[in-house]
Amino acid sequence: MFDTANLESIVTSASFTVDNGEVPVTIANAPGSARDERKGAVEEREITAHDVRSIADQFDMDREGFAFMNCTSEMKDFFDEEQVKSVYYPEIENLVAGVTGASKVVVFDHTIRVADEAKREEMELRPPVRAMHNDFTIRSAEQRVRDLLPADEAEARLKKRFGSVNVWRPLRGPVENLPLAICGWDSLADADMIVSERRYEDRIGGILSTAYNSDQRWVYFSQMQRHEVVLLKCYDSLTDGTARWTAHGTFDLPGAATDSAPRESIEIRTMMFWD
Repeated sequence: MFDTANLESIVTSASFTVDNGEVPVTIANAPGSARDERKGAVEEREITAHDVRSIADQFDMDREGFAFMNCTSEMKDFFDEEQVKSVYYPEIENLVAGVTGASKVVVFDHTIRVADEAKREEMELRPPVRAMHNDFTIRSAEQRVRDLLPADEAEARLKKRFGSVNVWRPLRGPVENLPLAICGWDSLADADMIVSERRYEDRIGGILSTAYNSDQRWVYFSQMQRHEVVLLKCYDSLTDGTARWTAHGTFDLPGAATDSAPRESIEIRTMMFWD
């Protein structure tokens, strides 16, 4: 674990799920509409979040489950969906393969999140997610492989190591409020992660909602710029102590100026496979 003694830290509140025995459900509304509907007990808890920009190079995907790096892009307009798919998807596939050593990486989805309500509604985008969570359960990760690949290849890949990485990038910088909050694998307990449903019009997905635990260590990278990315491991099939997932969400930065630029970000979701 990293030493927090010399890090700048803030105290804020964050949104957590309460484990009351019921399966939490999130109903995903269409982009640009109201925030997603949540069914299940939630609570705001006070947390200390450590600014780890000064030690950004110390984090490892297989130890903490996340990594930070500079990553320039040939993208001109991240709001152009076709350009994102034709230019940015291949860039991210190459990035994830290089960082993880995976022999095959498939980008399957991306989401742009905008804090400004008017712009979000006009462009039919989604807001930042406050509730702490992880994008996959064991079952939903396996199902995603079956959804993405031909049946024979999927079953063969499921017998070997596979996983998922989410790549998060600001679209404007610096990020002055609502930073990406992360809790690494090394301070997450199994009991902190609650199997939950995420319901869409055409399918039901699975995520891990996060319950509060005082042993969790929350971090963020201050003042992130457009040329910087965070890689978040959302699943790894290895069970040998390698980081399997992380938790993430966002929070309000105490002291953020009322006229600070609204956060805009893009997250790319990938599946990765090893031979």
